[in-house]
Amino acid sequence: MDDGVDAKALHEAWSESLRQTWNAAERVDEHWSQRWEGTDRDVRVVVARMPVEVRDGFAYGRVPWGRFAHAYGTGVDVPDLLEWTRSADVVTAREGLGSLGNSICHQGTRGSVAPLTVPFLLRIAADRTAHTRAGALRLVAVVARRNFWDDGSRAGLLRAADPDDSWHFDVGGYLQNWTVEAARDAIAADAHIPIALLHDPEPDPAIREAAGYALAAASGRAREISTALHTRLGVEEDARVRAGLVLAIAQLAHEHDPGDTAAFARALWSDPTGPAEVRVSAALGWLCLVDDPVPDALRAVIEESVTPELRELLSPSPWMRQVEDTGVDGLSHTLWQMLDPDTWPGPAPEPCFDVVCRRLRRPGSGGGRFPGTAGAFMLPGASARRRMRRVSRTRERS
Repeated sequence: MDDGVDAKALHEAWSESLRQTWNAAERVDEHWSQRWEGTDRDVRVVVARMPVEVRDGFAYGRVPWGRFAHAYGTGVDVPDLLEWTRSADVVTAREGLGSLGNSICHQGTRGSVAPLTVPFLLRIAADRTAHTRAGALRLVAVVARRNFWDDGSRAGLLRAADPDDSWHFDVGGYLQNWTVEAARDAIAADAHIPIALLHDPEPDPAIREAAGYALAAASGRAREISTALHTRLGVEEDARVRAGLVLAIAQLAHEHDPGDTAAFARALWSDPTGPAEVRVSAALGWLCLVDDPVPDALRAVIEESVTPELRELLSPSPWMRQVEDTGVDGLSHTLWQMLDPDTWPGPAPEPCFDVVCRRLRRPGSGGGRFPGTAGAFMLPGASARRRMRRVSRTRERS
């Protein structure tokens, strides 16, 4: 063995890795079994059987919280966190929602107890006196989606759940596929709530935006939800909410029956009189709904429409936030993966900044611009560039 290698440290690291793998396997054996499918240990079954009077009345005592878990243990404390989220005190309510979100959606995993919170979070969002309405809706939408791991590709951006043949387990060993499916079912069961919130009269557009994001993940009632999204799009005045509604319509079609949604999206991005945010969102949705090569006309729309101002507008949207990477905003991240996938270095890239520049530039495109465009500056920010340079210098010294 190379004299520069610490054999003892290497062996200890290898042994620890084996222990962690063994412990993870033991957790799966203890906390999940395929034999539970269709039983009261299947969270999908529990969600489906939750009566309306329990959901409407916040009857926590009739929900088997302790049967399921989150990142810090069993779900027995979830009713308290929900009650804090409903608190009349704004600080308590925000802390309650933060603690709840950190527990049931921790570092990318969705705890098995998470779907049981969806009916109650939807009703908190509908309460005009609640302090955490938009946040409650966003949490609903997040637990009803897979962990994207920066996947803004054509195949991935609008995929709500992991494929059936790709199993993912939470930190406690429970099959996360069931968890996400149950949360999506819970949204569908109470879809009338976020549908109504598409027209929420509050001046804050975040509630309408989050309502669309949640509805796009629903497992059923697709026609009813799609009609509601189209109706709202026709009257919505907020630019970012409009963009989100277009993506919500596309995602619902992607997860159910595409029908004529691809043609609808193409008509939007092809319309030179349309708002930039609608054209760009429609272009992204269209790319996810078809397998066609990227047409030059679409690239031209991106070149013309994606300005620094548009990137600033769209990057905070939930569809972009779900795929953003450190130092690279979600819109830039997604456009790179969709328009120039051959140069995409994979999730969480950490090459030095010069390498990033070379990958982003093409002859004649102009320095620092998105691949193949003459449009807006799309490179990582200054803090990310410093981090990338530090990584590069560390590697050179080593």
